[in-house]
Amino acid sequence: MIVTKRQGFAEGLDPLRVPEVVEVDSRTECHVTPLDVATRMVEYLGPVGDYLTVDPQAGTGNLIQALYDAGHSPRETVAIERHYGLCQAIRQRFKGDQCIDPISRCFLDYTDELAGKIEFPRIIMNPPFRHVKKHMAAALRLLGRGGHDMATLVALVPSTYEHEEAEVMEYLGRDVFPTAAVRTKIIRIKR
Repeated sequence: MIVTKRQGFAEGLDPLRVPEVVEVDSRTECHVTPLDVATRMVEYLGPVGDYLTVDPQAGTGNLIQALYDAGHSPRETVAIERHYGLCQAIRQRFKGDQCIDPISRCFLDYTDELAGKIEFPRIIMNPPFRHVKKHMAAALRLLGRGGHDMATLVALVPSTYEHEEAEVMEYLGRDVFPTAAVRTKIIRIKR
């Protein structure tokens, strides 16, 4: 590697790209899923395929990014986020080839309107911890095979959340969400 005074950086290396900081209001209950955790969650969904996949609480878009990094198609991805500022940040983050237009709605209202009219064979989510039971119940109302052999939901939930169909994939350390006084785990539900 050669460093020259004129260039200011090593030849053959691209300058660092610093991501834009997204300020998240604490009232949103948005606990940003770290990318390494999001990557594992996508792996738990199963192989890439023509699956319509929804992220019901898209937040800053890290679960969406992990889906794209694994090869999932933006055309088969639905992002829902009720917070206007977070929706705008997702639009900015995924413009161009990975274009996505998040739906700016409350997921619970979205489910009430569309349950029985649409099925998602894949759901990946990090629901608000305080209302996890309501959000999980809503997601399960939309989980369906949609022409596939199996439907799969992967969620990051508080360790205290229980569901008879849930398989615990892993327990996460306290350092994953240091500002939240909640221990978490990743679960998977297959139908």
